[in-house]
Amino acid sequence: MVTTILARYFAARFVIASVMTFGAIFVLVITVDYIELMRRAGSVPNLSGLFVAQTALFRVPLSLEKLMPFCILIGAMVSFLALSRRLELVVARASGISAWQFITPALLSALILGVLATVLYNPMSAEMLERAKSMETKIFTDGAPANPDGAGFWLNQSTSEGQSIINAARSQGQGALLTGITVFRYDTSGVFRERIEAKEATLEPGQWVFKQVRRYKLDSPPEEQDTFTLVTSLTPAQVRNSFSTPETVSFWQLPDYIRSSENSGQATAGYRLQYQKLIARPFLLAAMVMLAAAVSLRFFRFGGVQKMVLSGVAAGFLLYVLSKVTEDLSKAELMHPLAAAWLPVCVGGLSGFLALLYQEDG
Repeated sequence: MVTTILARYFAARFVIASVMTFGAIFVLVITVDYIELMRRAGSVPNLSGLFVAQTALFRVPLSLEKLMPFCILIGAMVSFLALSRRLELVVARASGISAWQFITPALLSALILGVLATVLYNPMSAEMLERAKSMETKIFTDGAPANPDGAGFWLNQSTSEGQSIINAARSQGQGALLTGITVFRYDTSGVFRERIEAKEATLEPGQWVFKQVRRYKLDSPPEEQDTFTLVTSLTPAQVRNSFSTPETVSFWQLPDYIRSSENSGQATAGYRLQYQKLIARPFLLAAMVMLAAAVSLRFFRFGGVQKMVLSGVAAGFLLYVLSKVTEDLSKAELMHPLAAAWLPVCVGGLSGFLALLYQEDG
């Protein structure tokens, strides 16, 4: 009974600290994003600040998903340090409970949070991002320049009519709807023919359909059209692979994306890596708890707590660098996605485990 009560208490303290850390970072990120959106939309007339705030709210969850391991790391460090400062860990040790026993509730809680983040939070953040893209379209299409610096998404196609380079400021529905379109058309000999600007474009079988079009040719004045069609040989899978990123695809949709990309001959390394990373997320969060425990269980009266906390933050940063390196290697097809996703988990978990083993049993 005592062990069960203590386990629930330690788990509750860890979860509360992690949620509070997540909430604090959420407030910081949404504030910065709101300010940036207001700056970009400064020239848009009659724009509601509440609408911009709602757009920022829908954009933030995907960004926070990448910061989730650090939230768990900081939350675990805060909870363990608080227990140590109030001498609750001293009492637990004196009652015969080892460090492994009061770390276990936090590990199990991290695994549960990781599973929820993969199967629930990830699909929610992907859906909210699609809604944010739709709201951004309403803000910027009729107001500020859609794509003044040539950023966004690029696509190159060649047909019997020549080459066309398509640039889209924004993409919705994983490439199903493009907005802020600029097209540069060349004939079969590579000579420039015209530039096309359109408000939006959709891919239909064998053709692109542009709406609210303005065409600029070298030998004639600009011409405006309600619709314009452009022949294409691209398939929806090819377009989706060009106008979507693996991070914006829901966990439950990734297997279908992988199969469709394979059938169309597209690269699947990015989608496979994202799928393996989502599967490994619960264990990555547990590895963060191990790292936090390795640097946070020192008693305050022994001193040196600040150095250990800084070393924990440094370990989390190095683990992030390792994950980025393995991710880039996997996307370049120089490393298998399975190894790229699980290597940071193994390194972080084993490092924390060995440090705890040395401190507690060495």
